[in-house]
Amino acid sequence: MADPVKTQSLRTARVLENEERILRAAHRLFVQQGYRATTLTAVAEEAGVASRTVYVRFGTKAAVLKRVIDMAVVGDLAPVDVRGRDWFRTATSAATLAERIAAFTRGGARLARSAADVVAVSREAEPTEPLLAEQAHAGRAATYDAVRTFWTRAQEDGLLPPTCDLAWLVRTTALAAHIDTYLLLREMEPGAEEAYETWLTTTFERALRGADGG
Repeated sequence: MADPVKTQSLRTARVLENEERILRAAHRLFVQQGYRATTLTAVAEEAGVASRTVYVRFGTKAAVLKRVIDMAVVGDLAPVDVRGRDWFRTATSAATLAERIAAFTRGGARLARSAADVVAVSREAEPTEPLLAEQAHAGRAATYDAVRTFWTRAQEDGLLPPTCDLAWLVRTTALAAHIDTYLLLREMEPGAEEAYETWLTTTFERALRGADGG
């Protein structure tokens, strides 16, 4: 008799494998063709699965793109958000502020490079797709919250000057860390993405000095 637990585990693994294959195929097509020209049938063909599989699993094209962005942001399908990732834990627990800034900007730059192309596709679709507009709003709030957590932990651990204007520091660096800023920099200066991590690190360091009212 088959082990029901093992059977269920195998089914779950197959479902996740199919989902990842679909999302990676969708990522390629959205970036190559744009939102309007990409169809769920084309995604299914690119992924090598039946069209019904895509429709049953996701329902709509907007839902597919939303999940593509979710996966691009964290790097996989594991149910762990940005704040639960190793790089963010290092950024909020390392011994020195320099180590924390390095971890945060390295992780943030990697996230931006991974997700920028599909986020750009989403920005074009948001006016007609409420689900994507809602995701964009949530993403901005999540970025702000992550940056606020980063600096608040540093303050609680005694790593910030006592006269630091924390609210100003959070607002300023959250703008710098947001993926829309990365997209704007890339548009204004082709090749800027290669230097983004260095720019973000410098911005955080200089903003910290500017926030010190002492």
